[in-house]
Order: sequence, then structure tokens, then C-alpha cells
Amino acid sequence: MQDAVAGAAGEEEADTFILWVLIWSELAAFGVLIGAFLVASIVSIEEFAVARLHLTPGIAALNTLVLLTSGWQAAIAAGKGASTATRRRALVIAALLGFVFVVIKLYEYSKELRFAGEEAFQSFFELYFLLTGFHLVHVAFVGIVLLLLAWRPRPANVELATTLWHVIDLVWIVMFPILYLA
Repeated sequence: MQDAVAGAAGEEEADTFILWVLIWSELAAFGVLIGAFLVASIVSIEEFAVARLHLTPGIAALNTLVLLTSGWQAAIAAGKGASTATRRRALVIAALLGFVFVVIKLYEYSKELRFAGEEAFQSFFELYFLLTGFHLVHVAFVGIVLLLLAWRPRPANVELATTLWHVIDLVWIVMFPILYLA
């Protein structure tokens, strides 16, 4: 009996360790991309200032609210006293709001693509689409994971997936003012 408990505890520690390795590697990757964007924005101040005029901060602000609401649902799913039904519902809502984020972002892209081909804005839009596209792929992928997890929402798995979801929220909260408001 004691060996089973020790084995389960060791497995949980390994899962948590892998999660934190993943989180720190994601933060490092996004940090490098955000850093490149910031350096390029200093090197090409005028180009970036004019290029930002072609973005739609209102749509991005709406998307921020959608993503934060999704994160709120993820937090409900990860709550210690949450029932299985509550976990399922919150995970599905969090995932669906993540997909709403994706749809809104794709709509936003459709408005911005016509400016991306202009040579004067090339550096800005290359970095912008790389950074936001990388984030978008993460939102879509983890949204799928949340939906799959809703089928069998074991508390330990819910905690791991929602922690990653919150990191994705955090990255967007950092990206939003840098890309749209700076």
C-alpha cells in the first residue's frame, strides 16, 4: 500500500516537473519573439509607428476579454472543490472561448493582411504575424486539449492543462500592449 502511494506521488512530481519545463520553455520562446519585436521597434521607430496604425486595437481588446473569460472558466475547472460536472462545463466553456479567440483573431488577420505586403511595413508584419500566429496555434491546440480533457476531467490533469492555459493568457496580456498600444 505504501509503495502505491509513494509511486503515485512520484508520478505526480514527474508530471509537475514536465509541466514546468514546458511552461518555462514556452515563456523563453515567447520572450525571444517579444524581445525581437521590441528591438526591431526601436531600430525602426517610424515604420513600426505607422504600421501599428493598420492594426485594430478594439478587436484585440475584445479578444483579450474573451481570453481572460476563458481563463476564468479554466480556473473554475481547476478549483479544488469542483464537481465533475462543473469541471466538464468549465473546460468546455474555456475551450469554446479559446476557439472564439481564434475566430476573432483570424477575422483581425483578414483586415491586416492587405498591409502586410507593403515593403515599408515588412519587418513589423513579419514579427507581428510570427508572434501572434505562434500564440494562436497555442490557443487552438490547448483548446483542443481542454475539450478532450472535459471527457474525463481527472483533477491532476485539469490542473496541469489549466496551468498551461493561464500561461497562454499571461503571454497575451504581455503581448497586447506591446503590439497594439506602445
